Amino acid sequence: MKRILITGTAGFIGFHLARLLLDDGMQVHGIDGMTDYYDVTLKRRRHQILHQKPGFSATETMLEDAEAIMRAARDFAPDAIVHLAAQAGVRYSLEQPRSYVDSNITGTFNVMEAARELRVQHLLMASTSSVYGANTDIPYRETDKADLPLTIYAATKKATEAMGHSYAHLHDLPTTMFRFFTVYGPWGRPDMAYFKFTRAILDGQPIDIYNHGDMYRDFTYVDDLVRGIRLLIDAVPHRPEPAAAIPEGDSLSPVAPYRIVNIGNSRKVRLLDFVEAIEAELGRKATRNMMDMQPGDVPATWADATLLRTLTGYAPTTEFREGIAHFVAWYRDYYGK
Repeated sequence: MKRILITGTAGFIGFHLARLLLDDGMQVHGIDGMTDYYDVTLKRRRHQILHQKPGFSATETMLEDAEAIMRAARDFAPDAIVHLAAQAGVRYSLEQPRSYVDSNITGTFNVMEAARELRVQHLLMASTSSVYGANTDIPYRETDKADLPLTIYAATKKATEAMGHSYAHLHDLPTTMFRFFTVYGPWGRPDMAYFKFTRAILDGQPIDIYNHGDMYRDFTYVDDLVRGIRLLIDAVPHRPEPAAAIPEGDSLSPVAPYRIVNIGNSRKVRLLDFVEAIEAELGRKATRNMMDMQPGDVPATWADATLLRTLTGYAPTTEFREGIAHFVAWYRDYYGK
């Protein structure tokens, strides 16, 4: 597959994926709405970098604009679509729930309609570890139930998984959903905790640490994540034969060319250890505000990424201190601090 349509190319993950695919010699068309959820200047700078590479083109439009999404897809005629654009952020979903329904459900439906009409070889769509919700059986496996979302953000992502399965079944549309686990790295989102921590420590401001630091996350370095997506593009699911046995641990649907795949580092890291890694790179100590748990948060996330390795032969490997060093170096360079 050489022609890949990516939604969200001005976003954190979409930018890194587009850059990787372009460096691999592919043609990439990006779609991004340039919303002001966070600094639009950062988004435009990412797109400027992509436009400097041969093979990149882009359409600026909102996911909710069905006609514009369909027109861009028809004009580009992709082999595969990778749908990353979404209204992100667990905590913001407590304040602006409607934006999640508009973007994540209506927008995803528009992308799915384009994939259906164009009969793409593979539709890949981003989900999140947040769909595991109240599930306490960790590490999380794709075959575990994920029926107890704790935020509207997680609920909209779970809804897109169900929508994707129905389209895969009804239209024989090969579909892979990937669940991300706390992605971090250079060119990241300013609303993410590690970004806020870095900015606050450099500015001499206190940082808020929830659940009094008793939190664990499966921090996944962005280069590892997009390498996993790149390999999954070629791991096209196929509808199993009737009564065929699906291998244990494989989330392949028994009735559709549809699969869910975790992409995580498969190591849970204590939040305070992550903070200390940032402090070590900055050479400064943070003033810590110990806070209660935020509504919708979970104390721990941890991916079982066995299926990713089975399908692609690949597993994320970047240790969090190494990843933080790369992020802090980028942050200091970008912001001149």
